[in-house]
Amino acid sequence: MTESASSSQFPIAAQKPKSLIQHGDERIDPYYWLSDRTNPEVIAYLEAENSYTEAQTQHTTALQKTLYHEMLGRIQETDLSVPYRYGRYYYYSRTEEGKAYSIYCRKKDTLEAAEEILLDENILAKEQEFFELGVFEVSPSQTLLAYATDTEGDERYTLQIIDLETHHHFPEIIADTSDAVWANDNKTLFYLRLDEAHRPFQLWRHQLQTDPNQDQLIYEEGDESYYLSLGTSRSEAYIFLSADSKITSEVRFINANHPTEDFQIVHPREKGIEYSVDHHPGTNGQDNRFYIVTNDNAINFKLMVAPVSAPSKANWKTVIPHREAVMLNGIDVFKNHIVLNEQQKGLPTLRIQHLATGEFTQIDFPEPTYSVNTALMREFDNHILRFRYSSLTTPLSVFDYNMDTHERELKKQQPVLGGYNPNQYESQRFMAIAPDGTEVPISLVYKKDIQKAGIANQSHPLHLTGYGSYGYHYPASFSSYRLSLLDRGVVCAIAHIRGGGEMGRKWYENGKFLHKQNTFTDFIACAEHLIQQGWTSPDQLTISGGSAGGLLIGAVINQRPDLFKAAIAQVPFVDVVTTILDPNLPLSVMEWDEWGNPNEPEFYHYMKSYSPYDNVSTQAYPNLLITAGLNDPRVSYWEPAKWAAKLRATKTDHNQLLLKTNMGAGHGGPSGRYESIKEIAFEDAFLLDHLGITQ
Repeated sequence: MTESASSSQFPIAAQKPKSLIQHGDERIDPYYWLSDRTNPEVIAYLEAENSYTEAQTQHTTALQKTLYHEMLGRIQETDLSVPYRYGRYYYYSRTEEGKAYSIYCRKKDTLEAAEEILLDENILAKEQEFFELGVFEVSPSQTLLAYATDTEGDERYTLQIIDLETHHHFPEIIADTSDAVWANDNKTLFYLRLDEAHRPFQLWRHQLQTDPNQDQLIYEEGDESYYLSLGTSRSEAYIFLSADSKITSEVRFINANHPTEDFQIVHPREKGIEYSVDHHPGTNGQDNRFYIVTNDNAINFKLMVAPVSAPSKANWKTVIPHREAVMLNGIDVFKNHIVLNEQQKGLPTLRIQHLATGEFTQIDFPEPTYSVNTALMREFDNHILRFRYSSLTTPLSVFDYNMDTHERELKKQQPVLGGYNPNQYESQRFMAIAPDGTEVPISLVYKKDIQKAGIANQSHPLHLTGYGSYGYHYPASFSSYRLSLLDRGVVCAIAHIRGGGEMGRKWYENGKFLHKQNTFTDFIACAEHLIQQGWTSPDQLTISGGSAGGLLIGAVINQRPDLFKAAIAQVPFVDVVTTILDPNLPLSVMEWDEWGNPNEPEFYHYMKSYSPYDNVSTQAYPNLLITAGLNDPRVSYWEPAKWAAKLRATKTDHNQLLLKTNMGAGHGGPSGRYESIKEIAFEDAFLLDHLGITQ
């Protein structure tokens, strides 16, 4: 492993101090000027950093290529998803060797029928530096397809419509959209438009084969802390428009058979009350009802029911009461069953209620840590539940579960080529103790032939990841890419820290607002536990996190840089105070319910106390790779760029510091599976290089 170059060789961003004053507190930002992407000096700086990164990682080129070919070699490049039935058709997607994107297809009546290609992403992505498919909505008649594409990485999608009988496009093209759904007349398309801050804020109604300029604005959300989303019930009877902040919900609905009627409110928004809605038509037109998942006097959520004719909260009746030990994440409603997606003791569970008998059945899973979620099944009158299961050692497996007989059938396990044998690997789940005594789960996987310290008196390289924001459950799921680390003796671990949702809603709330520091101390406690238990040592411990997980990385290397050998911060949210104070940015008003409103002094000073950019200090830092996306609408490129510049000017060590900006991509990095694998190989090569593993 080579030492980083001297300071004269890496790019030095000019310091142009700008005074930022809030609540009488002055912050001097020397790199504020980097936020102006129209300034040629800014682009030149980013390109200079990219050139420096390329030069500094030149010695890992062979390792990157080896990792890339390993990862690619484990993938069945020509592959097929498990088809699902919708009406008379079976829908699926497939990939072909040498092609970076998916092909969406269907077959009529039987899987032996001729294939009909609905959409080939490879054709749409041709000559595009970036491509991502958003909306993919087949009409109820299954004669129309509405789809949306993003070719910049800025998550502003362009909506188009295909006639599936002629396979010709309709002339209308609608820009700056997010969600879209069809009404049952197969002529009306509802869609959402974005504001300048990338917030879905308007609902529009479009009539097929009319000028989009004549579309009707149905609803506009004026509160900047709320964003809109669209959905339909599995029964296909209702279309739902949800307005959500981070802590409050309001749902409107319309009969999908009458798309020109006005949307009705289920229950007006009440601060702090969240709810989501699905529909069941009852039997023979009787008991037409909405099922409602809500946290109203139920921190871990409960299930309620209300008549469609009078759905406000006054008429909600309890179906599943609140439980202190079980988090209700959501439901799937079928004609004869309700599937409860729950979280218990930090692990996801699926529980099924038979509506006729009221009896419950829980689906059991054998491994100590795993990931499971329900899969797409469009048909309401269906006794089959499809779910996706994987663990740190079990590849993604798609099961069909008979909700009447309780039999499960494995439809497909994702192939892992190259002779993968799960028996050669082992996963564990155990607890670290946070400074306040809280037990924090760790999921861990390793190759069995390594020797743990205490047995062989030798610790091992270990890579620890985490997230810890928005109540997100970090899944302990399988990755064939991870095998390249495991097979080189690297132990891989996930810290399920507060701010996530693994241990229930309180777990989330105890890692946000004025408790955000718990997220960082939990992660540090997990790192210390792994060291104390002999799994690794500070010289062999690497870490990574992306977006809000990049904030995590930035905070912990400020607070405990001595614990880590190297770190990767992917599109990191690190300039917390400046960003959330700017109402024109995506991470601003909508984010106040997650981080706090910095216009209030208490939140301002607390956020400033952990903001990675504001707390860069004169000390030694681990080796660090920072990534950014020039078109990123979620974490603006200048946050990682400013952070890298400030670290360069402040840190006292000679460790490697690299900034890599994808100049034609957004928050998710480069598009297409081959470019994505190259990015993973690049990052893994950085880690392995600093662990002294060169082959």
